[in-house]
Order: sequence, then C-alpha cells, then structure tokens
Amino acid sequence: MARVFTDPVVTEYEAPGHPEAPFRVERTAERLEAAGHALEAPPEKALDDDLLRAHLPEHLLSVREGSFDDPDTPAYPGIDGIARVSASGAVSAMRAALTGEPAFSLMRPPGHHAAKARVSGFCFYNNVVVAVLRALREKGTARAAILDVDVHHGDGTESLVHGNEAVRFCSLHQAPLYPGTGLTSRDNCRNIPLPPGTGPDAYLRKLEPALQDLVDFKPDLLAVSAGFDTFADDPIAQLKLDRRSYRRIGRLCAQTGLPRFAVLEGGYAQELPVLVEEFLEGFFT
Repeated sequence: MARVFTDPVVTEYEAPGHPEAPFRVERTAERLEAAGHALEAPPEKALDDDLLRAHLPEHLLSVREGSFDDPDTPAYPGIDGIARVSASGAVSAMRAALTGEPAFSLMRPPGHHAAKARVSGFCFYNNVVVAVLRALREKGTARAAILDVDVHHGDGTESLVHGNEAVRFCSLHQAPLYPGTGLTSRDNCRNIPLPPGTGPDAYLRKLEPALQDLVDFKPDLLAVSAGFDTFADDPIAQLKLDRRSYRRIGRLCAQTGLPRFAVLEGGYAQELPVLVEEFLEGFFT
C-alpha cells in the first residue's frame, strides 16, 4: 500500500504571475486520481508544538500576522492556516511511512527554504523538517535522513538540521542559482552543487552515491524533499532532466529499503503532473 495526502484548501491562494500557483496541486491531483491513486486528507495535524521544534514563536506570529518580509513570498490572506495544512500533509506522510506505507504529501506551499525565523522562497513552514523532528520523538525512530532533490539548495532545511546528530541531510541542486548557498558540505550536511545544463545521466551518477551515503548512516526513515524544477522545461532553472528521470529517482529511493515519504517542493512547468506521476511510480515500487 502507498498513500497520497492532499487537501483542496491548499489551492485557495495565488498571486497573478507567480510561478507557485494552484495548478501545481489541482492538475497533479487530477492526474494521480486518473492513474488510480486514492487521494486522502491528512489525518495528522501539525500542531504548534510540531512547528515550534523547527521555528521560533515569533516566526509563527509573523506568518499568522503577515508581518514577514520576503520579495518572493507574498503575505496571502489566511496563509497561516493553509501552510499548517501543508505541514500536516508532511506529518501524515511521515506517520504512514513509519507504519510501512510509502507516502507522498501533495501540498503547497513548499517548505525547504523556510528557516527558524525566516519566510523565504515561497516557503512559510519547513514541512519536511517539521515531520522529521516529530518522527524522532516516535518510538523506534532514532535517526532520519533527508534527501533534497529540488533544483534549489534546501538552505532552510540545512540551517534547521545542521549539527543534529540524529539527522543526515543531502541536497543536490543547481549552482549558481538562488539562494546561492550549498556550495560546500559541512558536518552532517552534504551538498552536491551541479552546473546548469546537467542532464539525466550525470545527475543520477551523483545521486546514487549520495543515497548510499544516507543509507550508510543507518536511518530509520528517509524523507525526500521532492522538487521537480530540475525538469528541462522548468521556467526558473536550467537543469535538463527528462520525465523518465523522475521514475529513476523514485526507484532509487525505493531501493534503499527504508521507510520513506516525500513532500512536494518546487516544480513550475506545466508538465508537473506527469513528472510527479513518474516519480511515484518508482517511489511506490
């Protein structure tokens, strides 16, 4: 069994011309349902206690009041509640993974740029870190690995887990590109910058040993920040993966044999629904 969590409320915000748009979830949900995936609302809720393991109280207040300042991330009306639903999807996917069901959180807003007290890069709460830190409080979960395959460095995620001996983090990302970080590795955080134009074979040659490094950490859980803006036709980056690449990425994650879940991060091409379907075909194997 495998599970996909989503909620139509996460399509209820947008800004004209902004790439992080409702179609990302709306059309992907339609595609996955047509392919036979049963979509469900997240049964687990991301509570204040969960969010506060990753973020400062003043961060939660700034999201609730819309008092943050980030040029890429508007203060949408009601975004605090919507962002909490997105985090709830990640928590629900984590819980499913720990019970033996690979899972995917089809939610927005994404999260991997959000830091302890910073809204950034379309992200309000760091969904994957919120879920992983909650998992580490579960019985039998002593270690977790986070793999970030978004085209942008997961700078928020790295800032939140750096130095945490129970977590190993790895990010493969284009460089140079926003946010300009992730050029070197440090401690429990491994960064693999890739030049513009990197194609499927070169990408996978980097991914395979990176995944093996995470497996060698002997985690009890694999969390994947699944970005699809590495696609050749994505409008805001310059990597060159094709649609079949995502099935191969998903399958490599599945071949680790680890309990696993993934959350939607970036991906702004119109082909996103197909790319997600390909990824899940491998990830749910």
